Amino acid sequence: MQATILIDNIPANNLTPEWGLSILIQYNGKTILLDTGASSNFSRNAEKLKLDLSTVDYAVLSHAHYDHADGMEAFFQKNTKAKFYLRDGCGENCYGKKWIFSKYIGIKKGILEKYHDRIVYAKGDYEICEGVRLIPHKGGDFTEIARKANLYVRRNGRLRPDDFSHEQSLVFETDKGMVVFNSCSHGGADNIIREVQETYPDKKIYAMIGGFHLFKMSDDEVRAFAERVRRTGIEKIYTGHCTGERAYEILHEELGDCVQQLKTGLEIVI
Repeated sequence: MQATILIDNIPANNLTPEWGLSILIQYNGKTILLDTGASSNFSRNAEKLKLDLSTVDYAVLSHAHYDHADGMEAFFQKNTKAKFYLRDGCGENCYGKKWIFSKYIGIKKGILEKYHDRIVYAKGDYEICEGVRLIPHKGGDFTEIARKANLYVRRNGRLRPDDFSHEQSLVFETDKGMVVFNSCSHGGADNIIREVQETYPDKKIYAMIGGFHLFKMSDDEVRAFAERVRRTGIEKIYTGHCTGERAYEILHEELGDCVQQLKTGLEIVI
């Protein structure tokens, strides 16, 4: 399989970076798009890389935040056939909140209705094609994680700590083991690795690719996180976006060369 980073915070060559993530994955003759960044920049970068979004077979949204979803309309304009797979917990209801102040950080209002015929809401462990599944969180209380990250959802007129029921991992079976993509890993990358291990108890988890949402954590918290990841036995980590540069440096210091930096235009071959 090959994964190309269409958008990330870090620039490369003549490509445009932004706070967001979009990854194009080629696997067993299928092309899968994970996320669309915060604008149409991912599409322009694809053109510069000579990657044709009209040939995408499946599109996936990792979670319902603007920096992964706001390019959805640009994708629909480029591609007229692919279904877009969202977790069944997705809605236009995500907010950032600090003290009494809140700000909408979700999917552009009206997009889910406008393109309802292109959207599939995945429930449970959902196979989109042979060897590829969407895996949700499977329990656990994420209240404290959400509060520390100031992430909330509006339900029944009230803001409540996000339970990340709109988040899903995109998981591939490869000869080297399972490869997990989760663009922000709000529920904890170490928790997600364990969830996938429990889903595939007879398979090795080879790699995890995505953001780890560590940019607001203290150095000690990042080091503790690195130790939890080490204990999972995962062999390769490619991370960027909301991991943050300082946290990436700590992860690399703690885990060595198994950790690699995501950046716009990077190609990962597994």
